Amino acid sequence: MILEPEDLERMGLYLALLLSANESVNLTAIRDEREAWTRHILDSLSLVGPLMSVIEHVDEHGAEAASGGGGDARIPTIIDVGSGGGVPGLPLAIALPTVRVTLLEPTGKKADFLRSTIRSLGLSNARVIQQRAEVAGQDRERHREHYDAAVCRAVAMLDVICEYCLPLVRPGGVFLAIKGERAGAEVTHASRVIGMLGGAYDQTIPSPTGQIVVIAKNSRTPRIYPRRDGEPKTKPLAGKMEGADGGERGGGGGAPARAKPTAAASGAAKSPSKKPERKTEGKPSERVRSGARPEQRGRPAGGRPKR
Repeated sequence: MILEPEDLERMGLYLALLLSANESVNLTAIRDEREAWTRHILDSLSLVGPLMSVIEHVDEHGAEAASGGGGDARIPTIIDVGSGGGVPGLPLAIALPTVRVTLLEPTGKKADFLRSTIRSLGLSNARVIQQRAEVAGQDRERHREHYDAAVCRAVAMLDVICEYCLPLVRPGGVFLAIKGERAGAEVTHASRVIGMLGGAYDQTIPSPTGQIVVIAKNSRTPRIYPRRDGEPKTKPLAGKMEGADGGERGGGGGAPARAKPTAAASGAAKSPSKKPERKTEGKPSERVRSGARPEQRGRPAGGRPKR
């Protein structure tokens, strides 16, 4: 897509605000401006192509409804789940001024940064919702199945973010996840869960820094999803992915893998403890001591035992 000069200026201002705020609030691991253009701006804009089919569909049907007296044309809507520092939501809001973008972020300081940045950029088509995805996904009046598309980057493993995102997308919409080199394995692992939540895997598209997984929303998500706060991550629907690091569950803060015990610890753990001496009430121990004469039951042989 071709950006207008003022759009590029806004993108640059956004990165300047992001990197400046990052000194006091943990918003991004990237501190180099040139790298930020690639990993934040270009990565976000790689979603525009897959989004256009949904946006055009909404525009066409909205225009038909308006011309037929069915009301005003509906504006296409996108929700960025776990927006953090605003990627990919804010670059999309700059590049797609006719689309309404919602930034969903539960952390107060990050949400404050997003609100301040929207004001500084003069974006009238973006808003911030400070809320967990599990809560928003069960809000039938304002968020559940209200959006034409959901986008997400670097939040959790695919099966987990599907439970966060698919309940927010209306049937006929799309969910786009920016993933890394293991996208194919994550799709295979999450395939059953995607179907459970009303979605269907469509395709995987290369991006400047990874891959975009495209999931179509074909039917309504069952009411029980998403589950309560924290459950999608601590009790993932697809279980633990083979070969995944314990702490990876997609950067979502999963439990770290247990370290293997050291040789010393292993040896200590395997040292057999002495078996307790078997006692018989009213009788002396029958254990044979090294160098001592065997004892018979009852009175010891040969008189009194040596003390």
